[in-house]
Amino acid sequence: MDLELLVTLLDLAGTFAFALVGARIAANKGADYGGIAFIAAIASLAGGTFRNLFLGEKPPWVLHGWLFLGVLLAIVITLSIKRTTPVGRFVLTLDTIGLAVCSVSGAQFALTQGAPFASAVILGLIGAVTGGLLRDVLCQVEPVLLHRETIGTSCLAGSLVYVSCDYFGVNQIFSVVLGSAVVILVRELSIKYDWHLPKVGGR
Repeated sequence: MDLELLVTLLDLAGTFAFALVGARIAANKGADYGGIAFIAAIASLAGGTFRNLFLGEKPPWVLHGWLFLGVLLAIVITLSIKRTTPVGRFVLTLDTIGLAVCSVSGAQFALTQGAPFASAVILGLIGAVTGGLLRDVLCQVEPVLLHRETIGTSCLAGSLVYVSCDYFGVNQIFSVVLGSAVVILVRELSIKYDWHLPKVGGR
């Protein structure tokens, strides 16, 4: 498969995953249809927007209108269910896939724009976690990024692996798969074994 096509499909999948999680959380918090749509868009598009702005580029949704298809599909699914339920394991898995996709695609885009090694790693992290952070803040729930499941750690690890593979000239598709796998593995293990980063006072 062509790398550009692979990245495009991954971007669409990541957008849908983040939008669905955002829409579900907004629905569970009692948001109306407009609020659900707004949170879904913020959760799925904010990360790429901030990443591109830092690179002096237009936000991806301005350049690629098809990204809204993922957002629209997530909204339709959420409104079709017509009930609110706690975010379950399936939705968490979708969120993990979104994190993996956006960590790698964010780092990959940063590299194509000439970002140095460290900057590309950080921009991969920013592209992955910003939408979820804003989602939680707007929905008035404690941001997952700041207190559990090592989301930032998993995204940073995956982004670092991808950029390192690129630095050493590893096959691009293999690099994408490996970087994404690292994100998924670290987060899934942290959920299963309740791993957290240390906190002040050991709490």
